Amino acid sequence: MTRRNANRGLMTTSIHAGEGPDPTTGASAPALYMSSTFVTDQVAGFSAHNLEEQAPYLYARWANPNVRTLEAKISALEGTGDCLCLASGMAAATAIFLTFLSAGDHVIVSDVSYAGVAELARDTLPRLGMTVSMVDMSDLAAVSGAIRPNTKLIHTESPVNPIGRLTDLAAVAKLAHDAGALISCDATFASPLGQAHVQMGIDLIMHSATKYIGGHGDAVGGAVAGNKQLIDKMRTESAIHHGGIMSPFNAWIIARGMATLPLRMKAHEAGAMAVASWLESQKTVTKVIYPGLKSHPQYHIAQQQMTNTSGMISFQVGDRERGEAIAQQMIDQFEIIHYAVSLGHHRSLIFWMGTDALMETSFRLEGDQLQSYRAYAGDGVFRLSVGLEDADDLIADLGRVLG
Repeated sequence: MTRRNANRGLMTTSIHAGEGPDPTTGASAPALYMSSTFVTDQVAGFSAHNLEEQAPYLYARWANPNVRTLEAKISALEGTGDCLCLASGMAAATAIFLTFLSAGDHVIVSDVSYAGVAELARDTLPRLGMTVSMVDMSDLAAVSGAIRPNTKLIHTESPVNPIGRLTDLAAVAKLAHDAGALISCDATFASPLGQAHVQMGIDLIMHSATKYIGGHGDAVGGAVAGNKQLIDKMRTESAIHHGGIMSPFNAWIIARGMATLPLRMKAHEAGAMAVASWLESQKTVTKVIYPGLKSHPQYHIAQQQMTNTSGMISFQVGDRERGEAIAQQMIDQFEIIHYAVSLGHHRSLIFWMGTDALMETSFRLEGDQLQSYRAYAGDGVFRLSVGLEDADDLIADLGRVLG
């Protein structure tokens, strides 16, 4: 699959998009603009609704130079007209739902997704008068069957968190558009370099910028990329009215992390492939899920739509009791890998995710949907985010408890 930006290479885009030498000082590196307000030499209205396309910076909730730099970088890598950066990945997901849905609308959401999104869809949206269908997005017939006349949005995720199941994004996008609905995709696991989202028809591309985009585990943020008309609507609704904006410092540090994103994603992928292959050889490991392995149940989809299979591995070790016991061994014996939540950082992170606990809290699946989840997760999985350490060192660390 070809890349969506042909004008400049990925490294050049990651480094230079949205920035240039400071016009006042000539500084090569972007300055940090921590001001909450900006002096203007123009008479302007007090409402953000009065802002024109080329309006100067006036107030940090409306716009900030550091945030705009980050938005330009993400938009350039995704090949979209614009991007909106917000305070967290959850703020980005909430912005999609609350901008494009109203009471009486119907939304289809991936039945396995980031836990916060799953709980928002199951608990909050119905309370606001929206009808929600939670659907296994790997089952195209189920997606098609869930569409109603009032379906306004299909929100998918690929690969899904935490089990690495894939969605045929082009096929689901066609179903959405044929029904007159928007399609959004949480692409956090894949990063902006993992899938050509625009080519596959995704309208709104969501990321937790806390993860691969920032890449260093030191700043929280979220982003949604899409065409300018959609992003303008979100900017007014979610940034200006809801107020969940990204701080200038977080934008500055995440943008700095983006400069190495292409290099990091190559290293994440290479490290994950080495670790995943080793895990498959271990008798104590009963199943490994990684899109780059031929053993992945949807390997053919990964080959069709993923340009980078990322660093996210899920693996089983048996029943819940054994999983919890090994988790404790990891906590006690690991020297390199951190037993911690989150993902996409330069440090490797791992966490045990028991199936029963997730079903009680976030996913609440039954019947065929529960069986589909268990086909990947069994009684639980370790979600391993492979960082940038040497693969041999990660394997040695894992070998302390799995070898």
